[in-house]
Amino acid sequence: MFTEKLAKEKVLRDPIHNFIHVQDRIILDLINTTEFQRLRRVQQLGITGAVFHGAEHSRFGHSVGAYEIARRITEYFEQYYRSKSPNDGLWQPEERLLTLVAALLHDIGHGAFSHTFEHLFGTDHEAITREIIVGDTEINQVLSQVSLDFPNKVASVIAKTYGNPQVVQLISSQLDVDRMDYLLRDAYFTGTKYGEFDIDRILRTMRPTANGIAFDIGGMHAVEDYVVSRYQMYLQVYFHPVSRGMEVLLEHLLHRAHELFTASDTHEKDFVGPLLTPLFNDRPLTVHDYLQIDDHVFMTYISMWRSHPDPILSDLSRRFLDRWPLKSIVINDETAPLLEDLEQLVNIAGYNPKYYTARNDAFDLPYDDYKPNVAKPRTQIDFVLGDGTHRELSELSPLVAAIKGQVSFDNRFYFPKEMLNIEPDELFADTFKTFRSYIHNNALTTPNPES
Repeated sequence: MFTEKLAKEKVLRDPIHNFIHVQDRIILDLINTTEFQRLRRVQQLGITGAVFHGAEHSRFGHSVGAYEIARRITEYFEQYYRSKSPNDGLWQPEERLLTLVAALLHDIGHGAFSHTFEHLFGTDHEAITREIIVGDTEINQVLSQVSLDFPNKVASVIAKTYGNPQVVQLISSQLDVDRMDYLLRDAYFTGTKYGEFDIDRILRTMRPTANGIAFDIGGMHAVEDYVVSRYQMYLQVYFHPVSRGMEVLLEHLLHRAHELFTASDTHEKDFVGPLLTPLFNDRPLTVHDYLQIDDHVFMTYISMWRSHPDPILSDLSRRFLDRWPLKSIVINDETAPLLEDLEQLVNIAGYNPKYYTARNDAFDLPYDDYKPNVAKPRTQIDFVLGDGTHRELSELSPLVAAIKGQVSFDNRFYFPKEMLNIEPDELFADTFKTFRSYIHNNALTTPNPES
């Protein structure tokens, strides 16, 4: 088994954790693989930088940050909760390297523009992550040096099927190394202070149990703060309506490019280029093709499409590159039937509703307890009381109880900003006025012709 320690610890400077400590040869070798270096060219928050200009950080920084948190936890567990006998529910030191590697590689399969890519092309970054780990890649070659079955063990942690629940929950749960790093990192780079929480306190109250990971009761308020911070970040950053307006533009311009590619003769397909052709050919992507695509590749082609002869593709590309997001209004089940009227008005004004309007929803469940009968049950956050019994977080925190199981939902209709034009000499002034009559307090409502 290849588990060589470095002769001297390597450190990476990091704005969140100060230093990322690399002590194992395998970790350094994984960081230096071509697949991991690709993460430098995939932004953590996709196109959110169009709203929060500081949000230019990458999946690379997040991945090494998640690793660093895992390193701190395993070090703490080995010092204070090291297993002394079989089945005692404490930490087994031999799980250390697997935990660190899984934390480092948990996002290796993310595509360009992050989660937006998955929505557009129906990919699953976790499934691709497992393919990269067990496939013909440099990462697999490095992992196989530990042992021949080590890549499969790492993939099983990502798949949440590994036998030790402590390892699985450290990588994927409602309070894991992934979430802790991205909340702190995203809050820092977006400048949103309400995303911050006391990670040091949380890590010091973590403890392994026979069923996974629990927390000492003394850390309850720090964990409570974490849950609320996550809730606020989703409402204020991840669901930001302008970011979603930019995502709609990206989605529509790529759909238009795909339509033009499909309808074109062979010699007219060159506008897509060799790196995106496998994506637009409507065939399953190979891992090799997938790894050729990053944010920089897409932005290069979109910059070229600004000058494309197709007026829709060129206009959508220009709007995306120059930050002209679509505007939005809030809709609900009662007002949704009115959207056909708005789409007709957009069409009258000269904008094809297929490309210039969208119905977009965003939702998240900030916290829930364990429900074994649902399709994807969540691992609840448990606390250990003084007498050794366990209690679930929402039983102890009225604040968390108030948001437990409550889905944050935001449903919007997107349209060109020009539809709000109030210039009286515009050719479509009457159309614009009728369109505005459907809007009150940034929400869709029954039209008022006098507005």
